[in-house]
Amino acid sequence: MLKSMTAFSRVQQSNSSGDIIWEIKSVNHRYLEPGFKLPDDFKMLEPDIRKQLGHYLKRGKLDISLRYKLNKKAQTSIQLNADLVKNLRKVEQEVLTIVHEGHSLSVSDILRWPGVVDEMDRDFKPLQELALESLDATLQQLVDSREREGKALYEMIATRCQQVADIVKQLQQRRPQVVEGMRKKWSTQLTDKLANWTESTDSGRLEQELVMLAQKLDVEEELDRLIAHVAEVEQVLDRDEAVGRRLDFLMQELNREANTLSSKSQDTETTRLAVDLKVLIEQMREQVQNIE
Repeated sequence: MLKSMTAFSRVQQSNSSGDIIWEIKSVNHRYLEPGFKLPDDFKMLEPDIRKQLGHYLKRGKLDISLRYKLNKKAQTSIQLNADLVKNLRKVEQEVLTIVHEGHSLSVSDILRWPGVVDEMDRDFKPLQELALESLDATLQQLVDSREREGKALYEMIATRCQQVADIVKQLQQRRPQVVEGMRKKWSTQLTDKLANWTESTDSGRLEQELVMLAQKLDVEEELDRLIAHVAEVEQVLDRDEAVGRRLDFLMQELNREANTLSSKSQDTETTRLAVDLKVLIEQMREQVQNIE
C-alpha cells in the first residue's frame, strides 16, 4: 500500500507509576532520519527505539518526543533519617549545657541539616517498559495516518496517469497528419530555395532529405516511451513496498520525454498538448516527494 511520509501521531498511556506521552511528527526525506527529545532517565532507550522504528518505517524525517508524569506517590518519595534527628537533638542539649545560652534548633533548621531528609531513588523501570510498549501503538498510529494519506496520493497519481495517457493518445492520432503537414511545408520551402540555385531540382534527393528531416522531428519514440513510463508508474503504485524513489525516477523520465516532445513540436496544437503534459507530470512529481 502506498504511504505518505507526512503524518503525526500522539499516544498517552498510564500505569501505577505514572503517564507516558509520545508524539511523532513525520515529513518527507530521502532516508529514515529520526530526531529524539527524551528525558534524561529515558535516553538509554534510544537504541531500542531505533530498532522499533525500523520495523515500521523506511523513509522520513522524524521528530520524536517523549514526556512523562509521575503519580503523586512517586512525586513525594522522601525519607526522614530519624536517627540523625535524635543525634542532633542530643548534641544540641550537650552544647546548651556547656554554653548556657543560645536558641534551640527549629524544625526548619533540622530539616535543612544535610542528610536529615533524603529523596529516595525513583524506580523508572516500570515507566521505561511502558514507554517501549506504548511506542508500538504510536508508530502504528503513524503508519495508519501515512496509509490514509497514501490512499489519497494513489488516487491523485492514478488519475493524472490516465490524463497523461489520454493526451498521448491524442498526439498519436494526430501524428500522421502532422508529419504529412511538415513534409509538404518543407518540400515547398526547399523547392523554392533550390529553384534559385539550379535549373533542375533532383526530386529524389529532395524527398530523401525530407524523410531524414521528418525522422529527426518525428515524436513517435517519445510517445511510445511516455506510454511505457505511465504503465510502469501504474504498476509501481500497486507494490507493497517503499516506492517513492522509483516513482521519483519515473517522474524525471516522463518530464524528459515531455520536454523533448515540446522541443520537436512543429504546430501549435502539439505544443499546447505538450504543455498540458508537463503540467500533469509536475503535479505528480510534487506529490511523489511525499511518498515513502
